[in-house]
Amino acid sequence: MWTCEQVVGASLDVEEVLALYRASTLAERRPVDDVERFTKMLGGADLVITARLDGRLIGIARSLTDGAYATYLSDIAVDVAHQRRGVGRDLIRATQEAAPRAKLVLLSAPAAVDYYPHIGFKRHESAWTLDALG
Repeated sequence: MWTCEQVVGASLDVEEVLALYRASTLAERRPVDDVERFTKMLGGADLVITARLDGRLIGIARSLTDGAYATYLSDIAVDVAHQRRGVGRDLIRATQEAAPRAKLVLLSAPAAVDYYPHIGFKRHESAWTLDALG
């Protein structure tokens, strides 16, 4: 069985996390070829939960939170070989437990749109995004 643990994102081995993103397909939508930017993303997250099985990283939830009102779950990645077993659900639960008074907010990957209602998320029709300047 895997274990979920809250960790400091900057303490993680960036290459190990990059390998997980690639194994989860999240690499398709994240700057995995820009190691400097990816390292900053990982270090800048103030709530990071990992899932490990026999020491191997099989999942990660990377969030930004104020701990009181809102937690933005920026990334949830689970190795494809371990999907549909509850790893993602455990990562989300551990994220909620780390900031229990904060509402969890995320933007879904297109392939996961039907997953989130299944585990209790509600669709929000008025979310907006603005692309980065550079």
